[in-house]
Amino acid sequence: MAPLKRTLSIGDAARRTGLSVSAIRFYEDRGLITPERSESGQRRFARADLRRLSFILAAQRLGLGLAEIAAAMASLPADRAPSKADWARVAAHIDRRLSNQIAMLENLRAKLDGCIGCGCLSLEACALYNPEDRAGAAGAGPRFVFKEDGPAN
Repeated sequence: MAPLKRTLSIGDAARRTGLSVSAIRFYEDRGLITPERSESGQRRFARADLRRLSFILAAQRLGLGLAEIAAAMASLPADRAPSKADWARVAAHIDRRLSNQIAMLENLRAKLDGCIGCGCLSLEACALYNPEDRAGAAGAGPRFVFKEDGPAN
């Protein structure tokens, strides 16, 4: 078995994470990762960088934006590999965000199922209908999607 390399090239990091080289450069340009540089200026990635890159990929697939990801990454130590406790803090923040998003999606699904499944086919009889713009008084946006603002079903 070949010995493990201390650092990886950008191509190796891309192969290991499934990200493209251009995506890795993009994340570096945005300050999400900071690879070391060799004497010749080539990017060199530590194994901890692979975890950071994998986290970025997973967070984006969960729907987090780059600003949220950057905020989470900023809470990780820059001078060492993040510990299990460091990642647990990041995970707790994301868990709260995902729980809120899941609750909103479940509420929307329940309301859509109710509307589609009720069979009334009448805006006047539908529980989601908004006579006299009642939802407008609650503020902008899709008021019936947010649990606290929608009509009782």
